[in-house]
Amino acid sequence: MLRIGVVGAAGRMGRTVCSAVQRADDMELVCAVDTAAAGQDLTELLEGPTPDLAVSGGLDALAAATVDVVVDFTHAEGIGERLDWYAGHGVHAVVGTSGIPPSEMERARQLFEDSEANAIIAPNFAIGAALLVRFCELAAPFMDGVEIVELHHEAKADAPSGTALHTAERIAAAREDSGAGPFIPDPTTVTNLDHVRGGRGPADIRVHSVRLPGLLAHEEVIFGTEGQTLTIRHDSYDRSSFMPGVLLAVRQVGTRPGLTVGLGAILGP
Repeated sequence: MLRIGVVGAAGRMGRTVCSAVQRADDMELVCAVDTAAAGQDLTELLEGPTPDLAVSGGLDALAAATVDVVVDFTHAEGIGERLDWYAGHGVHAVVGTSGIPPSEMERARQLFEDSEANAIIAPNFAIGAALLVRFCELAAPFMDGVEIVELHHEAKADAPSGTALHTAERIAAAREDSGAGPFIPDPTTVTNLDHVRGGRGPADIRVHSVRLPGLLAHEEVIFGTEGQTLTIRHDSYDRSSFMPGVLLAVRQVGTRPGLTVGLGAILGP
């Protein structure tokens, strides 16, 4: 039985993770950490059967509870300190925090290479989103251009999403690995509104962000070549869509040395 701690347990994703862990036959929720809800009884935050736990305000509670794996769905602010703690205390980490800077990701790679603990960090834990990236990697060498549109709820703080940036990185890498050369350059020379063409991601791939009430997490990748387009889209309508991927990562993190980036890496060849 895996002993699980959840950091950011009072947040929307954190509560969903806690409930998913509770329903898993091979896991036990033994610790919940959230500075905003410290001291609050977990039964006040979750629906259904809930362990008799009070929310803790600090990471040391993870050690006291002898946690095997921590699931972290908090803000990017302070992520470096949390990763230091997980690696330093030998606790495997599954991290879904969005907006982690590239420099922090590189530091995390070294941290977990030097630690007894492993980590899986993914911008999106929906299995469908990981498959979208895989399909994009297949398409990249055969198309002449691509643009990414990511759409999220109005409360999302960062733009573009980590998922969109990860998608652009994988498309750029697939293009380079295939020897297909760069995509055709953007022909736009006149823009009547600032940033109307979106931001430039890896390999100058254009990334566009939409923030609206009613959305949750959505991504559309549009490839184009002579006489045709290919659109690959994934939609998450509920936070439960991320839970199969989170639980898969929790089960596998102990067998994957160092740092694994992205859910696709654990889906198999």
